[in-house]
Amino acid sequence: MRVTGTGHASMRIDTAAGSILCDPWVSPAYFASWFPFPDNSQLDWESLGQTDYLYVSHLHRDHFDAEHLKRFVSKKATVLLPAYPTSELEDELRELGFTSFVETTTNEVVELDGGLRVMIQALTSPTDGPIGDSSLWVEYDGVRLLNQNDARPTDLSVFTELGHVHAHMLQFSGAIWYPMVYELPQTAKTAFGKQKRERQFDRTWRYIDDLKASYVFPIAGPPCFLDDELWQFNDIFGDEGNIFPDQSVFIREYAKVGGDNGVVLLPGSVAELTTESCTTTHPTDVDQFFANKKAHLVEMRERKRPVIEAAKASWRHPEIDVLKEMKRVIEPLLDESIYLAKGVGGPVRFDLVGYDGESVESIVVDFPGKQVRPYGDEKVRYRFRTDRALVEHLLHTGEVDWVNSLFLSCRFSAARIGQYNEFVYAFFKCLSEERLQYAEGWYDEHFQNADAEDVRIGDWVVQRRCPHLKADLTRFGIIEGNQLTCQLHGWRFDLASGRCLTSVGHQIRASKAPEQANRE
Repeated sequence: MRVTGTGHASMRIDTAAGSILCDPWVSPAYFASWFPFPDNSQLDWESLGQTDYLYVSHLHRDHFDAEHLKRFVSKKATVLLPAYPTSELEDELRELGFTSFVETTTNEVVELDGGLRVMIQALTSPTDGPIGDSSLWVEYDGVRLLNQNDARPTDLSVFTELGHVHAHMLQFSGAIWYPMVYELPQTAKTAFGKQKRERQFDRTWRYIDDLKASYVFPIAGPPCFLDDELWQFNDIFGDEGNIFPDQSVFIREYAKVGGDNGVVLLPGSVAELTTESCTTTHPTDVDQFFANKKAHLVEMRERKRPVIEAAKASWRHPEIDVLKEMKRVIEPLLDESIYLAKGVGGPVRFDLVGYDGESVESIVVDFPGKQVRPYGDEKVRYRFRTDRALVEHLLHTGEVDWVNSLFLSCRFSAARIGQYNEFVYAFFKCLSEERLQYAEGWYDEHFQNADAEDVRIGDWVVQRRCPHLKADLTRFGIIEGNQLTCQLHGWRFDLASGRCLTSVGHQIRASKAPEQANRE
């Protein structure tokens, strides 16, 4: 099996029975804020796109690059389709010209031609990507590969049961806007960023230990930020709170926990895998490349500057009445929402900065009141501040997922009173009838069917499944004193009260173990 690195979470897998191109991303994403790093735009995409199979893990735009797929990937390729609850991914790919699909079933092996075997595990929580994320398992001639990309399965045993995995590709770096965009003192941002960076690595080590693959490939990050307004997000300033460490940092941190089987893929690197070995060749010296990271970024910034300026010029739509259009789009969804509206529990304020950089129009999405209206000087728990032009563009294009556009762009600032609230972001990725109905149904099913099984962890008896996204706490739960942390997503709970310390809601069932309680 030959694996060619093609940038970020993208790779091409070649076997004698066929080739699979995974998640090709080249175009700038999220309002021209994210670019692949190292730069992959100069690869021979005409050749790479002549593939037998295409796998797009999910609809996040650093995985689903519509422009690139349309231009470079052969429409004769057969799409390996995750089993998602909505048809959006298939619809988008059909619109680009793809006509051949293998509709997989989650966790079931599919036998393709020539002895090539694949399995896709689809995650379907409303908080998994834009309504879904997935991992791809591939086997040919005894060699097995797991492309986990940035999916976060609660259990990897379904893959280990199929035999020892030789190559494990997984995310290790940040792919979020927290804590950088929050209106906090810099010392607090650094402290929160350091915690998140450590949690990212802890989660990665846990996955690596669970799968125990022969070789580990850090992929799916980090992006780079080439706009001058976002330049500070690149991890080139010695900031221990930066959440975007690169592959060279991964190798260094992995070594600290005993990891010596890490393999870096630059765009154009080729890894030849057998059941016994992995031989990798690179287009340039890897250590030297990352030692010169800042110079590479500076050169790339100048080269991409016209692309960013052209994108910015396309965002303004002064003909749009933002308040009127937000009412038209959002109010019918508020009327239908039960779980998401209750979960948000209050008004969310958007401060929209005008073209002059000074004037501000404040609009409130009032979840209890089920309306969108001008801000009335009331207290709000959640506030976003962004350029009016960005919201104009979202409304002009009919964007149904503001997370997969505005929020991931980091082109905003945020403030909140109290804990993180996942329902805020879940709602703003569900601005369509289909998505909203699915999310409401998912929460209804999971809230009505609480996990009844309890397990012992340390001196406590707790419910086995995390109240957040059902991670197995016997594997991901860590107790320190009276607090439990689920390492899958870093959520914390106060065991004495059952209260979630990370977000609104999500009470945990917990009690002291009988002998411990008796001693007290």
